[in-house]
Amino acid sequence: MSDSTRDDSVRRVYSPGADHDFPDEKLNRVLEFITDDEEIQTYLEAQNVNAVDRMRYNDHGAKHIEIVRNRALCLYDLLKAGGVDFNGARQQDLEEADEAVIIALAATLHDVGHVVHRDQHAYYSIPLAADILDRILPEFYDVAETVRMKGEVLHAILCHHRSETPLTTEAGVIRVADALDMERGRSRIPYEHGGRGINTLSSQAINSVSLQEGEDSPVMVEIAMTNAAGVYQVDNLLKAKLEGSGLEEEIRIVAVNTNENRDQLVERIEL
Repeated sequence: MSDSTRDDSVRRVYSPGADHDFPDEKLNRVLEFITDDEEIQTYLEAQNVNAVDRMRYNDHGAKHIEIVRNRALCLYDLLKAGGVDFNGARQQDLEEADEAVIIALAATLHDVGHVVHRDQHAYYSIPLAADILDRILPEFYDVAETVRMKGEVLHAILCHHRSETPLTTEAGVIRVADALDMERGRSRIPYEHGGRGINTLSSQAINSVSLQEGEDSPVMVEIAMTNAAGVYQVDNLLKAKLEGSGLEEEIRIVAVNTNENRDQLVERIEL
């Protein structure tokens, strides 16, 4: 999948050079490291083979990871600006700067289990990500900190699966951010190969997703869709991931049907 197909879907972008509502120096060093890491980048390409090439499912490769990581960090920034407490790093006696690192690493590695199989991939991701973290974390942390960081990242990875309950705010961010990659570019390949399953068709109905500061909550997610098929992405996938994330009161979701057809079945959804 070419980058040009999906770049327009990233509406709010984490910029290392911008001012943020959290300490970002350590995060930016880690991001630079993982971007240049050959093993990680190879996983991001290889994990898409089972999902897209073999199962005709939506994108789970490098572009998906880029968007999920970006949106996770933007969610984190907005939530921090809104005074939301993050307990993962704090309860492990880690620094505030480590919250964003946990989120970035979990977002990057949450789907590596796809190299084994799409089904139950979250559980396959754990041992694979653990091996990668054993190599990366000592570059930035001592032994005790490495153990604690590893546990928090793996917890967030596991809990992007709806069957598991996030116990930290960091894990809740990953769970929600994963569902925010829903625009039509994500389903282009299976759609062009004749895929007409509900995941593909509903993604094709989503024009854009944007994140911004809310009036009554720290985060407002605005979704523009072109027909009622997009309801599946919003209600069955995003809503399902928001529920149980611990962030239900902090994130408001509004989906608007931008199709001007007066006979449209769904005009607006608010969660």
